[in-house]
Amino acid sequence: MTMASDDTELKPPRMTSSPTEEQRSYLERILTACVYDVAQQTPLETAPILSARLGNSLLLKREDLQPVFSFKLRGAYNRINRLSEEARHRGVICASAGNHAQGVALAARRLGIEATIVMPRTTPQIKVDAVRRFGGKVVLHGDGYDPAAGKAMELVESHGLTYIPPYDHPDIIAGQGTVGMEILHQHPRAIHAVFIPVGGGGLAAGIAVYIKQLRPDIRIIAVEPEDTPTLAVSLEQGERVTLDKVGLFADGVAVRQIGEYTYPILRDHTDEVVLVSTDEICAAIKDVFEETRSILEPAGALGVAGAKKYAEQYGIRGETLVAINSGANMNFSRLAHVAERAELGEHREAVLAVTIPERPGAFRRFCEIIGTRPITEFNYRMGDPQVAHVYAGIALRDGDRERLELVETLRGQDYPVLDLTQDEMAKVHVRHMVGGRGHGVEHEILYRFEFPERLGALTQFLNSMGDRWNISLFHYRNNGDAYGRVLCGIQVPPDERAEFVAFLERLGYQYAEETENPAYRLFLS
Repeated sequence: MTMASDDTELKPPRMTSSPTEEQRSYLERILTACVYDVAQQTPLETAPILSARLGNSLLLKREDLQPVFSFKLRGAYNRINRLSEEARHRGVICASAGNHAQGVALAARRLGIEATIVMPRTTPQIKVDAVRRFGGKVVLHGDGYDPAAGKAMELVESHGLTYIPPYDHPDIIAGQGTVGMEILHQHPRAIHAVFIPVGGGGLAAGIAVYIKQLRPDIRIIAVEPEDTPTLAVSLEQGERVTLDKVGLFADGVAVRQIGEYTYPILRDHTDEVVLVSTDEICAAIKDVFEETRSILEPAGALGVAGAKKYAEQYGIRGETLVAINSGANMNFSRLAHVAERAELGEHREAVLAVTIPERPGAFRRFCEIIGTRPITEFNYRMGDPQVAHVYAGIALRDGDRERLELVETLRGQDYPVLDLTQDEMAKVHVRHMVGGRGHGVEHEILYRFEFPERLGALTQFLNSMGDRWNISLFHYRNNGDAYGRVLCGIQVPPDERAEFVAFLERLGYQYAEETENPAYRLFLS
């Protein structure tokens, strides 16, 4: 097993020796798994847009199309279906706030078994409602997974319920392994690699142990978030390691320790681990949406993000790559964050802090240097009579190379520049906090505008205003709307107000004055 690094030498796939008794046992478990009473054989679809961009044939295994919108149903049903009649009569239980909870609830209902699902009190209501809709009896307990799991174990002891783990049981692994069985049936031709999201490892272990026994030439690539390298660290240290902390964005794989059953399988059958950033995950969500009009959850998009990074790193061309779309239980409230970060993940946006002179026309000259590149965001508040510190998002056409060239161009024009494109704090927090109250800003009036989203709209505004009035506050942001929304503070002496309003009328953009807005008075003026 190797971890993706700056070394771009492609290693040969891990070839297995004669199968062990344990491996043969897993093959038998997978081949005899009873999952199709409730789960579907999901499509293996070509992604034409991504395939063209990558120079490879990228196939998407659509586990997001399962009845519970994730693969978890397979393992849960297979485990519950193998219980004795006595255990079925007592009922089953699990602790989960996500896809496993829904899988257990639906699997139990199909088998006529009572299922208790212990969920943290902090679980979003949409997920609680989904579990109840699938027939689960919900117990809300604690403020996180660990208290919920503790409560579940109490109920196991007091009521004789059977605990259904999310990943760490041979029957769970075998149920998830049917995904690998379907891939080989659906595409019996050459496959270079299969890219599998890894949290506790049940899905990856099941796919890997099946494919490597029948098609050892196929590479098994595990994909994890950079801030949750659970498998990567364990493989590096040669034992199961418990992480001190995990990232929360890809919450479906936020597991601190790889499974006891899954670890040895992944250790022996994984060719490589690819680690991807939050921005790369968001870009993959956008990619899949453009291909399928489906929205994956962050963990569900790991396979696509890993395939893209792997192909770019090794310069793979003309191969067939399979990415597992493992789930689509996305909270609607997270979509704005995903849209904001996707352009960064595709290297289509630069985030720069630029210092410009504080005088009329300086912003216009800065935009002239930017050229025809669209400005995606511009945050500025006058705070110094000599210089202005601008937070700018700038769309790129040629990725990192163009970003570096732009930084050098600005510095060559004597603009101090700080590149914040990889600065997590700046992207998550600072962009929303730039500015505050102005100091020594005279004759400021505040206007709200809608700029039509076309090249030159901002430049037209600045050129029309010329060097007559100084911009003292500017906030602009657009995430694909037909209009960019702008908040602009401008220093206009009282005797020039009529002339300024005439300028606005000639400009032809939608506008509204906000100078008397109490929020402006409280926070900005």
